[in-house]
Amino acid sequence: MQNTQKHLSADTVKRGLIAGADVTWQLARIVIPIYFIVTFLKHTPVLNAISILFSPLMRLFGLPGKAAIVLVLGNAVNLYAAIGAMVSLSLTYKEITVLSIMLSFCHSLPVETALAKKIGLSAFNVIGVRIGLAILSGIAFNLLLR
Repeated sequence: MQNTQKHLSADTVKRGLIAGADVTWQLARIVIPIYFIVTFLKHTPVLNAISILFSPLMRLFGLPGKAAIVLVLGNAVNLYAAIGAMVSLSLTYKEITVLSIMLSFCHSLPVETALAKKIGLSAFNVIGVRIGLAILSGIAFNLLLR
């Protein structure tokens, strides 16, 4: 009986390590390229132009204009792309918190909206509610975390 338990434990550990390595690989394929792309953009006029363009809007949330990249990637791609961008930018803990809360309501819009449509929900309503909650939570937490 003990041999079976030891064998089962070793097998479980092996499967866990393989599954963990697979998940790490899947996430790294998204996070690392985004990190390098955004880091590259920091050394070009592009990030500064984006920052200037979105600064007035992002000020509502207490965020710098460059944080718009994080929101766009989080909404258009997924949370892991947003994390890759967030890590490459110099953001404060408050800014990271506000972005994370906003992204918790509104992320991966194309994929999740398609899923919502499949179960019979209105795409317009789903997108509206999610974006609305992200905006309201961003403003509220900006005010709370002052």
